[in-house]
Amino acid sequence: MINKNLFFSFFLILFLNNCAQNPVSLLGPAYTLGTTGNAYQAGLSYTTNKAINEITGKTTQKNIREILEPNINDDELQKFLKARIIKTRKLLD
Repeated sequence: MINKNLFFSFFLILFLNNCAQNPVSLLGPAYTLGTTGNAYQAGLSYTTNKAINEITGKTTQKNIREILEPNINDDELQKFLKARIIKTRKLLD
């Protein structure tokens, strides 16, 4: 019995090791579905994340970081808001 379990585990690790990325991308929508029970919201969340990734070639997190980076053309209000967002994120972490 132990040999069968060991062989089956080895088989799964060997052949399914590249399948880890897709379920990880489903964690956010799965959490939304579990907490709110709204399948439409979870589906919309997953679809928009995939669309943004396909169009820009970057993840949503990378896009947000790029937006928050200081820019030479920013006016004072934009610089202030970006600094406040970064400070608030540090406090929340």
